[in-house]
Amino acid sequence: MEKRSLISRFDFLWSGLDKTLGLIVLGLVAISMVTFISASSGTPVKFIDQLRNLALAYSVMLLVSKIPPKWLEKSAVWIYSLGIALLLAVAAFGLIKKGARRWVNIGVVIQPSEIMKIAMPLMLAWYFQRREGVLKNWDYAVAVLLLALPVALIARQPDLGTALLVVAAGLYVIILAGFPWKYIIPVVALGTFCILLIIIFGSYICDPQLAWPILHDYQKHRICTLLDPSTDPLGKGFHTIQSVIAIGSGGIFGKGWLNGTQAHLEFIPEKHTDFIFAVFSEEFGLIGNVVLLALFAALIQRGFAISSNAPTLFTRLLGGSITLIFFTYAFVNMGMVSGLLPVVGVPLPFISYGGTALVTLGVGVGILMSIHRYRRLVQS
Repeated sequence: MEKRSLISRFDFLWSGLDKTLGLIVLGLVAISMVTFISASSGTPVKFIDQLRNLALAYSVMLLVSKIPPKWLEKSAVWIYSLGIALLLAVAAFGLIKKGARRWVNIGVVIQPSEIMKIAMPLMLAWYFQRREGVLKNWDYAVAVLLLALPVALIARQPDLGTALLVVAAGLYVIILAGFPWKYIIPVVALGTFCILLIIIFGSYICDPQLAWPILHDYQKHRICTLLDPSTDPLGKGFHTIQSVIAIGSGGIFGKGWLNGTQAHLEFIPEKHTDFIFAVFSEEFGLIGNVVLLALFAALIQRGFAISSNAPTLFTRLLGGSITLIFFTYAFVNMGMVSGLLPVVGVPLPFISYGGTALVTLGVGVGILMSIHRYRRLVQS
């Protein structure tokens, strides 16, 4: 009997997985590990904590990758309903931390809004799969209602950042399902016009005596601080000012690993989570950022390649929306840290420290792996 090598004994860990996608994610994780060692200095979290989170995310990814997309399609309504039930539980008796009611204790403390980042595209992809061939304009209205319910519950917590990510996840499915561009273009034009008005009349609308409808005061303050961080240099503007200084001081080649002054002198807040990109930029400079952006671009390109070759409408919509969620995470985080977007607490995918967020990303990658595996099985 031929003796198996040590590596071949563990081939079940990657057998059937998309190797290209796996190598891209591995590259991002390698950058995460190197950066985390520097970014975690002076914080209560340890390197072993991030290794544990990554191991959990990988285990979840491996498990999800072995679930046939047909099973995901059948469970979409149940997962969405569970997410809604947990969000209602948060509203009724959720735990309050830092002034927000976002968590619920069900034996373990969880944040149900994270579930909706996956449950929302699952549900809408299932709905449009059921309506394939008989799709009408009112179907898009039904999809918007399915999206509006969890978004309203999440925004009420309040958690505007997560609410916007769930909105994006749902809208991606609706757009990919064929929502007419004649309705999209006017909305984009109106949004652009409103942003220009905010920039032009920023000093007036940011007057402390002027109340904004719908948004909370702290959310108004975030937007106004984005327009002019110097109005609150030791408060909300401190995050933006210090992260922009860190990115600019990195130059082309960076200051070198472990040599970032902004990070190690504790000027960068949340340096191992939301603002880890500032730590990376300061130490590895423009060249490091180009490598990081190339990896994210490769991740998105590979996700679209898997989605475009998927055999059903459900898998194409689900894969495409998850790929665009990865893009949204990276775009919002880098824009936030660079001072181009408000600070909304969105982690940098596979780079930032985190537990629930990493598991959610692991589920997303696992779904893409499952779609790829299923396509190969169908074609074989």
